[in-house]
Amino acid sequence: MKPCSESCDQNRDCILEVLRVELAGRQRLLEIGSGTGQHAVYFAPEFPQLRWQTSDVAAYHDGIHAWLQETGADNILPPIHLDVCKDPWPDTRYDAVFSANTVHIMSWPEVECLFAGIGAVLEPGGVFCLYGPFNYNGRYTSDSNARFDQWLKARDPLSGVRDFEDLQKQAGKAGLELRKDYEMPANNRTLVWSKTS
Repeated sequence: MKPCSESCDQNRDCILEVLRVELAGRQRLLEIGSGTGQHAVYFAPEFPQLRWQTSDVAAYHDGIHAWLQETGADNILPPIHLDVCKDPWPDTRYDAVFSANTVHIMSWPEVECLFAGIGAVLEPGGVFCLYGPFNYNGRYTSDSNARFDQWLKARDPLSGVRDFEDLQKQAGKAGLELRKDYEMPANNRTLVWSKTS
């Protein structure tokens, strides 16, 4: 039985609107934290010119494979093992990276590894699109995000809604420059950075 994430179904259309803009003309995309695989099978067929590389830790691979087996899309690649701090990053260079709902479930050292790895695999001019909830100036953008943060930290004290400014610092270290900050439904955002060199 395929795993199913309700949030993937809820947020996919608004994310797709952003990706239609940001992935125009892109050829090679790495998705970090593919999770169930639902986003990959929904998004990739919309970009037939794009080779969509799924990735995640080993525990999620069976679920991703189950979703991939049901899609007729020939531009989605089977998942590679990628623990952002422990596994070697791909030798391939990408002109796009996508990740959704990941940095708030990672520890902060893993977030640092994430940005460092993206800086290494992203080509100059390539984009990194990151979807999720974020704080600004150390403040929650909604009561629901505050409650979500409390729930996350009760489950795992190392996780939590991240501050935009902290992510910006990591992006800068990785040679990434903010390109766009999209407001999304349900108090989420899509942040898009571009590799400057």
